[in-house]
Amino acid sequence: MKKKLIYISSLIILLPALIISCQKFLSDTPQTSLTTGNAYKSASDIENALAGCYQIFYTDYYQWENVMLSDNRSDNAYPGGSGEETFVDEDLFQVPATNSHLYNFWWGQLYQGIARSNILLDKITSVTDPALDENGRRGQIIGEASFLRAYHFFQLVKLFGGVPLELHSNTADPSNTRKPRSTELEVYTQIEKDLQTAVTNLPDTYGNDASVNKVRATKGAANALLAKIWAQRSDRDYSKVSQYCDAVISSSASYALWPDYHQLFDGSNYLSSESIMEIPFIEGNASASNWGVELFLAPEDGWQKYCVPSKDLVAAYTAEGDSIRENTNIIFYDNLAWADENWSPCGDAAAKVPFNNKQEHPAGWSSGDHLYLLRLADIILLKAEAQNELGHPELAAPLVNQVRARVGLDPLSTALTQTVMRTKILNERRLELAFEAQRWDDLVRAGVATQVMASLNEYKYTCSDGVLSAPVKINYNCNSDHLFMPIPQSEIDANPNLIQNPGY
Repeated sequence: MKKKLIYISSLIILLPALIISCQKFLSDTPQTSLTTGNAYKSASDIENALAGCYQIFYTDYYQWENVMLSDNRSDNAYPGGSGEETFVDEDLFQVPATNSHLYNFWWGQLYQGIARSNILLDKITSVTDPALDENGRRGQIIGEASFLRAYHFFQLVKLFGGVPLELHSNTADPSNTRKPRSTELEVYTQIEKDLQTAVTNLPDTYGNDASVNKVRATKGAANALLAKIWAQRSDRDYSKVSQYCDAVISSSASYALWPDYHQLFDGSNYLSSESIMEIPFIEGNASASNWGVELFLAPEDGWQKYCVPSKDLVAAYTAEGDSIRENTNIIFYDNLAWADENWSPCGDAAAKVPFNNKQEHPAGWSSGDHLYLLRLADIILLKAEAQNELGHPELAAPLVNQVRARVGLDPLSTALTQTVMRTKILNERRLELAFEAQRWDDLVRAGVATQVMASLNEYKYTCSDGVLSAPVKINYNCNSDHLFMPIPQSEIDANPNLIQNPGY
């Protein structure tokens, strides 16, 4: 499919983002600290800086690591990747604080994104170019940067719990660069503050062009994220979750479920009515292609891919009779060039092994397949969760049934108890949102992460001279200390005010 030159991608390609060239890490300070000496004088400077803020979505964390952190860490997938230590450790809840992915991609890239927004928000106040005030553009940019900072902090607080609230990144002052960890709720309070700024300043749409409206922060995206943060925080408030879900569902942006589930991911129907915000990629473009798909899907490469769908997930689709979503999200191949320790330990050519198929076109490390950051089905199911937790399972059922009807499943009864409905919603989210970096958050929010992982009956095998070993039950070693990742040891070494998470 011929891709449009999407707004953000074109900015990245045609207008070098000044913010990238002016940032650097300080050798004696933690990675959360950046400096800049560049002057921001014009509206063009600010727009270029904003493009740099969006560009963080093209990095490792958002291309694939966030999916591994959610689906691999949950009951949805095995690590794959021929047993690479980082992802086996991730799967078994034994990631050491010295892990390089932990520092470079999970913690580091998210703080890079925050730093870009910080610098922009600090600099925009001193730019007097009248073009910034035409049609309220200054306020929109403040709203966009505030949303992006909130989005990255949301990733961090889910991964690590309380983290340093770095809100000013253009200084080497130790009082700013060696901040202690804020509490989880303090981080969520800042996220909410940024999102309220975004709601105030952002439009529902920027006009009639979906290639702009679906890839930039909007009021709908801010309200969707507000719903998600109020569900995820430890002092969750489901009345607020319901309120913000309603704001999305009734938005003048006219969000609506796309009628065909598979088409959401087939490469031809991005920027649809269901999309609230997505990452646009351009096939074959070195700066803006999606190379992450190749890590999940491309068996012809001859090496084992990552995030291998689990037997438990496949069984969940089978139990629900959910062939449409299973066949969209998972594809089976045989005649593979490797042995899979869970599905085909002896490398049987006839054995079928599943792959994460959420994006279908690897295109040789240069895919144009988009990734959804926020979409309506997630928000509808979150609204159902809120209704159920507020004591109204009969109001939750019709919402869940909207999502089920699209894939031809029978409706849930409005007479289900709250407990049964809670289980049904959790399972519905699993089947709908597999490989969209949602499952681990859902298990944690439901308070069942340790229980689910402990009760999994998943096995691995070895093969010697064509003889299959006895099954070895996988011990997922998941306890309450493992709901969060360790703080990178390199950050603790650089910042004596940081305290490690329990259990590490």
